[in-house]
Amino acid sequence: MKIRKGRVFEIDEIMDMYSSCVKGMIAANIDQWDSSYPNKEVILEDLKNETFYILTIDEKIIGGINIDNIQDKTYLDINWKDTENKFLVVHRLAVRKEYWKKGIGKELMNFAELLVKQKKLNSIRLDTYNTNPIAINFYLNLGYTKKGEIYLKPNKNEYYCFEKLI
Repeated sequence: MKIRKGRVFEIDEIMDMYSSCVKGMIAANIDQWDSSYPNKEVILEDLKNETFYILTIDEKIIGGINIDNIQDKTYLDINWKDTENKFLVVHRLAVRKEYWKKGIGKELMNFAELLVKQKKLNSIRLDTYNTNPIAINFYLNLGYTKKGEIYLKPNKNEYYCFEKLI
């Protein structure tokens, strides 16, 4: 198992990983993502910004995560514990469906926490859809605290914001 920055030429395999994850989410009645998001353009931008990381097993892309310091403007309404605003934001964490519940997501989140420590920052922020109990419980079990709700997309329910001080 290895985590490293993704590369632009890997986009098709990365999108295949997302497709697997989205199919699993839809099968579990989680409508957070669909065929329109996350899309190739968004992931290519992450790759070009060098903020997208992949987890590989035997050179196969199993999971991915974008880690940067860009938060949606709706995050400004949340009462974050990290008042110094020295944070990283996790976006688009995904794992191939056949690797769910094998610790891959946890490895990627541990990696994000390590980046926070290396950069001498204070916290991680993220959001997940309120009808995604798998993700909600995952973050709670990793020690994240629910900080509030935001609305990111029209015709969607609220998203829950989470934070963890590192």
